[in-house]
Amino acid sequence: MAHIGIEHLLHQSERLGVEHVAGPRTGGRISRVEIAGAGDLGGLAAGTLVILDVAEPPSAYRVDIALRQAGARGLGGLLLPLRAPLALTSQDLAERGGVPVLQAPGRKASDLAVAIDRMVNSQASDVLTRVHFAMERVRAAAEGPAEDAVDAVLAAAGAALGGTVALTPDPRVGWAEETGVFIGEVPRGRLVFEPSGEDGYAGGDAAELALPGIASVVSKALLREVQQRFAPRQTSAELIAQLVVAEPSRVDALSDQAFRLGFPLQLSHVVAWLEFTDPGDTDHHPPRALQSALELHAFELFENRDELWHIAFIRDDALIISSEGPGRGDHQRRLREVAAGIADHAQTLAGGRWESTVGMGTPQVGATGLRQSAAEARIAAETAVASGRVGHIVATDVTGLRRVLLDFYASPTSRKLLEDLLRPLDSEDPHKAETAVRTLLAYLSNRNSPARAGRELLLHPNAVTYRMRKIEKALQLDLEDPDTRFAVELACRVRLLSAETR
Repeated sequence: MAHIGIEHLLHQSERLGVEHVAGPRTGGRISRVEIAGAGDLGGLAAGTLVILDVAEPPSAYRVDIALRQAGARGLGGLLLPLRAPLALTSQDLAERGGVPVLQAPGRKASDLAVAIDRMVNSQASDVLTRVHFAMERVRAAAEGPAEDAVDAVLAAAGAALGGTVALTPDPRVGWAEETGVFIGEVPRGRLVFEPSGEDGYAGGDAAELALPGIASVVSKALLREVQQRFAPRQTSAELIAQLVVAEPSRVDALSDQAFRLGFPLQLSHVVAWLEFTDPGDTDHHPPRALQSALELHAFELFENRDELWHIAFIRDDALIISSEGPGRGDHQRRLREVAAGIADHAQTLAGGRWESTVGMGTPQVGATGLRQSAAEARIAAETAVASGRVGHIVATDVTGLRRVLLDFYASPTSRKLLEDLLRPLDSEDPHKAETAVRTLLAYLSNRNSPARAGRELLLHPNAVTYRMRKIEKALQLDLEDPDTRFAVELACRVRLLSAETR
């Protein structure tokens, strides 16, 4: 015969509407449910939970008689479908006789009998009832304030199911997982249920059915919370992305728009540019879900920082912008720390497939400075990728000629044209080729003077002349022509920049 203990019933007290009044809270056996009058207990079998058929609180004397009979016959307990104060003698009799006494104010005796009978005799039916009850409580909890909704939903779910429901973080949880929790398309984790020690009866089965629905509610609650927390920052980030790529003629209009949104362009800005590369397929574009996940991770990092932070996306690349009052030191270093954390998280999300290369700009003031820092960061990132330094963090040195060379080197078309000028020297081994390029650069940068080039290279002028004859023969170029001389010198500097970057 199926049966449950009194503790199982008490663990569902919120759903059933019952309260413990006296007698034991654990143990015993409830094998059936009957509705009977206080004086009709003599013919009931042991293990019966009696729902007293009363419309008004019975006298203490009648309750005492009922408790003596219940204890003598080994009944499972007495349940009053109303609120009635219990005399001290009745409480003592319930304790000594091992008879649990419960109350259910405002509940119909027939409804109680059906609900408890399901628990006793039909586990599947009770499981479904518990699932329905849990979802009702979860939906009600989700209607509360957005900032508290997730905790309220998890607490309501645990109380209804008889245990603890928790969100275990996992940024790589799969879409097909029934208990997976997502913020939009961003994986967040999965729900887990830990049953209470007092209720191993049906809590686990009910949780297995209810958790997918609860996960859906938690996902919606998280999305609502994130939208309220980060919507203003997302709007500013979209404007920043437009400002960075806009034609110069549109900068003033976009600056006015930024002012109306409250974005302080007058601050000092420093930009990091993240370029994502698939080493196995350089033409492969990162998934859009990666951007969404990185954006959320970045927002959560920004909340603990003193500076004003934004993350924006331009095509497949990400920009991280840190803004603060001019004059503070270490601005670039602090940006580097955050950018490194975001790049590491990108690799975690992608399972190591995507490499994140970070270019760092320098702190600049105002709208023009923001655009300049972004350009510096982009050049540094693209140069690093082009020179084989994928996955590194590179800071741009923007002084003088080096910045121009970086811009040339970051352009595949420009780089190829310049490399073609020096390709005849590559017939030698790499060491000899580099020596030839350094000799050629010293010669050209010293106005074709073997003596001055020799002092720079620590060579005799005759040795420089001898090398240059071989180089000119290989190149088949007129190094006396100013345009040719400029192009070849530029090619030499870009070639040596490539070697240095590697």
